[in-house]
Amino acid sequence: MKFIKRFLITIISIIVIVFLVGFGVSAYSTVTRPVKYVDLVNTYSKEYNVDPLLVMSVIKVESNFDPSVKSKAGALGLMQLMPDTAESINNMRNTHFTVDDLKKPDKNIEMGTAYLSYLLHHFKNHDLAIAAYNGGIGNVKEWLSNESFSKDGQTLDDIPSSETKYYVVKVENQYNIYKIFYEDTKLEENMHKSFKVWAKNYIKLIKNIINKY
Repeated sequence: MKFIKRFLITIISIIVIVFLVGFGVSAYSTVTRPVKYVDLVNTYSKEYNVDPLLVMSVIKVESNFDPSVKSKAGALGLMQLMPDTAESINNMRNTHFTVDDLKKPDKNIEMGTAYLSYLLHHFKNHDLAIAAYNGGIGNVKEWLSNESFSKDGQTLDDIPSSETKYYVVKVENQYNIYKIFYEDTKLEENMHKSFKVWAKNYIKLIKNIINKY
């Protein structure tokens, strides 16, 4: 029994260390680089009642703040919107758009934030909204109706699409990083955190985990 207990403690310790190292590297690469398009994010986040840090997280994961990115599937711009998705968004808002609008930071962030707002209100669940942003509303509804993936029909116990599952993890990780460093800070264009600030918050995170552990 003692051997099993020591073995389990060792395994858990390794998992915690791997998590801390991975989180630390990701946090450093995120917060020491200037954030962009903050004015647009703040404007449309307020208009559509979405946490600006979530919008920033989606942009970070989708395009790394590069408005010229185009996916193999045809998604465009900062928030990587498909033209048919953008058309649906604008039909709901009774507005007109062109495909070229998706390449413009202003229009792309507005439509992407409007879509996030719709998903959050539709599913009333953070993870489901993020999953639907990547995998589609229809797929998420189908997964929820399948007992293999959802026991209660309200939340997902598992996501069968590896791409969507990994996407949710990446966005949530970025969101947690932004919350740790920026939650009580007014977002401003090109703001970033110094190595000293990153180290201070990282050490604080480690202490919190150790205390719980």
